[in-house]
Amino acid sequence: MARSHRRRASVTRRGKTVVTLATVTLVVGGTFAYFTMFPEQAPAFVQRTLATVGLADAEPPTPTCPLTGEEVGAVPRRPALAIKIENAPEARPQAALNDADVVVEQPVEGGYTRFIAIFHCSEADRVGPVRSARSTDPNYLRQLGRTIFGYAGGVPSVGREVTRAGLTDENYEIAVDAYVRDTTKVAPHDLYTSTASLWRAGRAARTAPAPLFAYASWDARAKRIGSARLPYSSVADVRWTWSRRADAWVRAHGSAAHVLEDGSPVVATNVVIQMVDVFDSDILDAAGNPSPEVTLTGRGRAFVLLDGRMVVARWERETLDDVTTYRTKDGTEVTLRPGTTWVELVPSTVAVDLAG
Repeated sequence: MARSHRRRASVTRRGKTVVTLATVTLVVGGTFAYFTMFPEQAPAFVQRTLATVGLADAEPPTPTCPLTGEEVGAVPRRPALAIKIENAPEARPQAALNDADVVVEQPVEGGYTRFIAIFHCSEADRVGPVRSARSTDPNYLRQLGRTIFGYAGGVPSVGREVTRAGLTDENYEIAVDAYVRDTTKVAPHDLYTSTASLWRAGRAARTAPAPLFAYASWDARAKRIGSARLPYSSVADVRWTWSRRADAWVRAHGSAAHVLEDGSPVVATNVVIQMVDVFDSDILDAAGNPSPEVTLTGRGRAFVLLDGRMVVARWERETLDDVTTYRTKDGTEVTLRPGTTWVELVPSTVAVDLAG
């Protein structure tokens, strides 16, 4: 079922806890700083220590999902779960893209794109079609900590990168029972899974992921914009259009609406367009096409779409262990609306069309 995109005014968790985090980090170190963000996960001795440094009387922050900024009763004590989803025309309509907290789109062989659907607070009974991983995936996901990664195999070098990145590898050859073949689909577009199956298979530490973004009701520096066209290639011509009625960005491929299995349109609260350098790796697909390698460290241009508006920014990530930041020219961090976010990894050679 698609998420609701009702407007919510929410103060960012980072804003609420900035003083607390600074104090705790200086006094008792980063472990306790983490628990000020996720107080429901703190053991009793940590709570007692926080009380001794004067934090007991502070108003506790409202729990929010780390990957959406949306308020919740309690933050799930589980890692992020990433699932690789195909986007060739033969794979559409897909399942569960609207249920993910974050979706990352990346270029792959032959001009096509694929998705990494990332879940934490959200769940889905049917996710797919699931396809193979690329080296870009572990490089992006390691900023989320010990993420569970579900995918349909890949070349051996990619599997080694998944392990080196510290991810919990639950591909379909390892977590066999977590995947099913849909006999109504044609192979290889017929592999599906569920979030419950992969979380159960992962049995990872009960620790929530770090936030990827900062959140507020909307960014006052944003300029009005109606659509954004991302022509990855002739077979992946992506368009996002702001819908006041849906209160969301609505996705299309060329002139065709991108819809899911239940007929609902693919939508997002925020769209982060991250311009990246892309080069051909030594890995070839079955047709002889080189696998694109996306550079995810360094810095580059970014366009952040929210609320029918756009913020021009720069992204920066020093190392693969760091979380990518998005800041305006004056160094101010860009804040998103609480809700789902799509991150578009667009080659810097592509001319993005931003229309007012």
